[in-house]
Amino acid sequence: MKKIIFLGLLFFLAVSSLFAQEEKWQEEKSTHFIIYYHNLDAEFLRQLVNKAEYYYDNITSDLGFNRFNFWLWDERAKIYVYDDPQSYILGTGQPVWSAGAVIPRSKVIYAFAGEEDFLNTILPHEMGHIIFREFVGFDNTAVPLWLDEGIASYQEQSRREAANELVKDALKEYRFIDLQDLSGISPQVMRNTASVALFYAEAVSVINYLMQVFGRDKLVLFCQYLRDYRNLQVALARAYSFADVAGLNQAWKDYLPKE
Repeated sequence: MKKIIFLGLLFFLAVSSLFAQEEKWQEEKSTHFIIYYHNLDAEFLRQLVNKAEYYYDNITSDLGFNRFNFWLWDERAKIYVYDDPQSYILGTGQPVWSAGAVIPRSKVIYAFAGEEDFLNTILPHEMGHIIFREFVGFDNTAVPLWLDEGIASYQEQSRREAANELVKDALKEYRFIDLQDLSGISPQVMRNTASVALFYAEAVSVINYLMQVFGRDKLVLFCQYLRDYRNLQVALARAYSFADVAGLNQAWKDYLPKE
């Protein structure tokens, strides 16, 4: 069975981040990042720097978002890498299933050493949160959590490939959560790992659908309308001609494989 990585959610670390600031960290600086750590292997640190800079260039290009905030000098993003899961959970206050977390407005990412999927899944996921929120607005309350997490999870190739299978199974087993209901759910408070997995799978499956059927330019237009009008229904209607979330939900379900 493929391993499922659960990521911490955005916006829940404003208080706990103060604890990270009080600790004594070593640091490594690159063009767009400052990496804080205690005991990282030198080769892993080199790979982290290279991967972070790679994602900085490629996530924006893949999503089609124009950049106005370039992460240079004092504006560099910060990545805190704890030594182990225990110190990460203690330092950030994240749930035990979390493998990473982010404060988008501050451009701060938290993770821990030893997580084998960190470079290929957690890092691009959390950077996806930051870049998406820079584009649509950090305080834009019209952005549903499934969209925020869907855009971030779309940066993980493995999750993108597995999402439709998980959602298809949920449909067969009558566990599927309609988008209208998904909008009121936060995996941050979930205790059942299967429910958390389904939330993330559905979120990225919706983005898969929008990208594959309508293309990247339409997604950019949708996000622009969401940024400018701060109204999800207006953005859906203008970009995709869906009357509301229920219309998107039905079109997405019809698109999903039935076998």
